[in-house]
Amino acid sequence: MSEPKPPTPTPGDTYKGWLFKWTNYIKGYQRRWFVLSNGLLSYYRTQAEMGHTCRGTINLATANIAVEDSCNFVISNGGAQTYHLKASSEVERQRWITALELAKAKAVRMQAESDDSGDDCPAVPPTSGQGGGCRNLEIQSTLRTLGSKVEDLNTCNDLIVKHGSALQRSLSELEGIRVGADMGEKMRQVTERATLFRITSNAMINACRDFLSLAQNHGKRWQKALQVERDQRIRLEETLEQLAKQHNHLERAFRGATVLPSSFSNPTLCSKGGAPVKGDASDEDDDNEFFDAMEDPAEFITVPADPKYHRRSGSNNSGFSSEIGMDDQSFDELSLASNPESPQSLELEPVRQRRTRIPDKPNYYLNLWSIMKNCIGKELSKIPMPVNFNEPLSMLQRLSEDLEYYELLDKAAKCQSSLEQMCYVAAFTVSSYSTTVHRTGKPFNPLLGETFELDRLRDCGYRSLCEQVSHHPPAAAHHASSEKGWTLRQEITLASKFRGKYLSIMPLGSIQCLFDKTNNHYSWKKVTTTVHNIIVGKLWIDQSGEIDVVNHRTGDRCHLKFAPYSYFSRDVPRKVTGVVTDKDGKAHYVLSGTWDEKMEFSRVMQSSKGENGTEGKQRTVYQTLKAKEIWRKNPLPEGAENMYFFSSLALTLNDPEEGVAPTDSRRRPDQRLMEDGRWDEANAEKQRLEEKQRTVRREREREAVKASSPEEGTHPDNYQAMWFEKLDDPVSGETLHVYKGGYWEAKDQGSWEACPDIF
Repeated sequence: MSEPKPPTPTPGDTYKGWLFKWTNYIKGYQRRWFVLSNGLLSYYRTQAEMGHTCRGTINLATANIAVEDSCNFVISNGGAQTYHLKASSEVERQRWITALELAKAKAVRMQAESDDSGDDCPAVPPTSGQGGGCRNLEIQSTLRTLGSKVEDLNTCNDLIVKHGSALQRSLSELEGIRVGADMGEKMRQVTERATLFRITSNAMINACRDFLSLAQNHGKRWQKALQVERDQRIRLEETLEQLAKQHNHLERAFRGATVLPSSFSNPTLCSKGGAPVKGDASDEDDDNEFFDAMEDPAEFITVPADPKYHRRSGSNNSGFSSEIGMDDQSFDELSLASNPESPQSLELEPVRQRRTRIPDKPNYYLNLWSIMKNCIGKELSKIPMPVNFNEPLSMLQRLSEDLEYYELLDKAAKCQSSLEQMCYVAAFTVSSYSTTVHRTGKPFNPLLGETFELDRLRDCGYRSLCEQVSHHPPAAAHHASSEKGWTLRQEITLASKFRGKYLSIMPLGSIQCLFDKTNNHYSWKKVTTTVHNIIVGKLWIDQSGEIDVVNHRTGDRCHLKFAPYSYFSRDVPRKVTGVVTDKDGKAHYVLSGTWDEKMEFSRVMQSSKGENGTEGKQRTVYQTLKAKEIWRKNPLPEGAENMYFFSSLALTLNDPEEGVAPTDSRRRPDQRLMEDGRWDEANAEKQRLEEKQRTVRREREREAVKASSPEEGTHPDNYQAMWFEKLDDPVSGETLHVYKGGYWEAKDQGSWEACPDIF
């Protein structure tokens, strides 16, 4: 190996050889040809590629060289580029390390001695093609010329110092000499030395002028070349963007060739742009992996009702006066204006100022596949996950987020008609999914006995309490009651499966909503949530399935359909449709919209059987009045992308509050550490809590075995919930955990002695 010869690089200033470079987890280390030259380390697949294709280049001037073991070493320039390399032997590795360290020292020295042009040019990797090789040779030649000029300047500087000192000595001697015979000889010496100093100074000036001129000329050329490269990159980006838009327009034109005539389309979807608003393929990430669902034919279509219905008075059977003849004033406005208990008539009380920000999410790298490859086919709740995949909220807090649009239930409680009330309950059902569209983080699995209270009595008129009532399978009970006359209760058990490319989450259990004024009792279940691109690509979430919201007192029903996302579908993404029918099956309202943006509803004036759709299914045609918006998603707070895409409500859920139970999720230490950005400590604390829970469970099972007789046997999870009890609901016929009372009284008294120590 020929060692580098400082201070100026020469054509022989290179080191070449084979090394093994880490590529990925599938291919592992691959043999590559590496070339070290002029402070740049480049590599090629083969030696034959050196003339035309460079696979990568790293500038050693800003690189860090680290030795891992006897044969492995790492070269990194601060995160943008990292090469994990392996030599064939320890001797070969040491040769490369020596050559790299010498080349790095020289590159740093050259960078410090050169002007601004030296900061840009060495960092430019050789481009592919013959032009790239010529440009590289030109840069090397220029660097050699500049180096020689620097050497000339150093030589001139040494001569100036030498002759200047001699001249100074001669002048000193001249001052001490008397006027006499030696005067002429000394004057001649001074003259000669002054002449040498002048000649050397002129040479120094000329060398400086040449160096400056050369540096300025090449500096301008390199700046111009750099600007040309930037312009080409900008033009390339614009061209790619234009091609993507043209590709998208062609797709939409192709889809539009088979679209039904406008008279058969849904005015509630087309009036605001319809599918083009959200179906722009250019908005999707190229790394996304789409799973095309079979597009089911629409079960019904809607058309505008006959104008005669719009001219009728407000004396319609359902009493929904805002739909007929009173379009300028909505039903909600009329209800609030006539309601003596409206908020305007009550004395306002000061409410607590809640936080609007949390610490930004840290950017920690974690290899997902190294953890998930051993989890395929397993139950998600039984997989130990680091907090890197989580968001700093528990599942109990996520359940409480269903109440973000509690106003829909407030409005439903004021409705006189059960069919109108059904529309608001259905909209509330859809609204609970709006917070999930960007929330790809997994909530913390609650510990057994963990609780979460959401006391918004003074702010919004409701109180909510959740408790983890079972661990295997994980089940959470939720109870919320409002001063406006409604009660919401649910028990959710999550069943989830990891399928390699996607994760399916199937909520089991039911949700019930009761209204005091009308005694209407509603129940429904949740749809399946699917997280796509678990291993490769950008994570995205879809909701799919069907929901039947049933009023058990009147027999009214709303059938909601969440359409699965399909890349080739003509429908708007995340579409939701629904029909509200009475006990006889007669349709009264049609709902349409998306679960991540808004929902609209329109009253059905007439229905008829239409033409057969695909697969021979006959579709119903509904003549409807003008659609009205019933729900719209609240905008996310500023900077939400750095705060786990939390909504304004979600930002407040983990805000510490005084007086809450010791089992409250706000007191959970691993969740608090994660929110503060201390993820390593959060992972350690999470493992401690999980091991503590396993120990308590084993102890509880041993006690259950001792207390039970052999005939009775034992239940694997013999646990009694603190604030909920399991009852049979006589109305819906379901069995679920129902709030038994006592929590808010215990909070008022501050008596939490009976609460278990789970943290």
